[in-house]
Amino acid sequence: MIYGSLVALVTPMDEVGNVDQAALERLVEFHIDNHTDAIVAVGTTGESATLDVEEHTDVVRQVVKLANGRIPVIAGTGANSTREAITLTARSAELGVDGCLLVTPYYNKPGQEGLYLHYKAVAEAVDIPQILYNVPGRTACDMSDETSMRLAEIPNIIGLKDATGDLDRAAWLIKHRPDGFALYSGDDATAMEFVLAGGDGVISVTANVVPAAMHEMIMSARQGDRQHAETVNQLLTGLHSDLFVEANPIPVKWAVQQLGLIGEGIRLPLTALSSENHQCVRDAMVKAGAH
Repeated sequence: MIYGSLVALVTPMDEVGNVDQAALERLVEFHIDNHTDAIVAVGTTGESATLDVEEHTDVVRQVVKLANGRIPVIAGTGANSTREAITLTARSAELGVDGCLLVTPYYNKPGQEGLYLHYKAVAEAVDIPQILYNVPGRTACDMSDETSMRLAEIPNIIGLKDATGDLDRAAWLIKHRPDGFALYSGDDATAMEFVLAGGDGVISVTANVVPAAMHEMIMSARQGDRQHAETVNQLLTGLHSDLFVEANPIPVKWAVQQLGLIGEGIRLPLTALSSENHQCVRDAMVKAGAH
C-alpha cells in the first residue's frame, strides 16, 4: 500500500498545447526531491480528457521511465467507455506502472449496478492494482459507499480516492473497509481531517505547488500529530481553496508556471488563468512558502 501525499500531476504543455517532455522531466525530479510519495500521471489534473490515447500512453511511458523506480507511478486510466478504460489500463500495465486510478464514468450517469460491473470488468481484464475514484462534482455520477465496499472485495481493487469532501462518508468508509483497502482523500481542503480519522493519504492538487509541505502535513496526520499537521496545513489553506478559483487544472498550472517548472500551455477547451485571479493565487503561494 502507498501512504502519504500522492501528487495529481499536471501535464506540462508548450504554447500550442503539445506535451513538453523537458518540463515533464523537471516535474518528476521536483517531486522526488521534495518527498512526494507517489505520482499520479494523466488523471483529471493531468488533462486526461483532452489527451488522445497515444498521448496519454506516451505521458505514462515517460513518467515511468523518468521515475526509474525511485517513486511509485500510478496511471489515470478511467474513461466513460468500459472498453476504453480496459485499453488504457492494459497499456499502462504493460508500461510498468505500480497501479491505475479509474474515475467513475462521466456523462453517462450509470446506476450502481452499472458502476459495479464497469469496475469489475476492468479489474478482471487487467491484473494490476486498481484504485477507484469517486468525484461526483465533476462526473455527475456518485458511486455509493456500499458499491465501493462491494468492489473492495475484488482482489486487485485495492483502494478508493474519495473526492466528495464529506467527512461523514469518509468515517463510514474507514469503519467498513476490508483489511488492506487504501482510502485516499481527493479533496485537499479536508485531507488533513480525512487522514487524522484513519485515511491513508491524499491524491493532491496542492502537492503540485508545495510537495514537501503536503508530505509533511499528511505524514504528521498519519502519525496522529494533530498539532503539527494543523500548523502546516494552516499555511496551505489558501492554496487548497484558490487552486479551484477556476476549473482545475487552470489555476494549478499557472501556479506551477510561476515556479519556473512548466510553460503556459493548456489545452482547449480550458484556457489560461484569468488575470483577475492571478493575485489571489499568488498570495496563496506566498503564504504557503511557494515563491
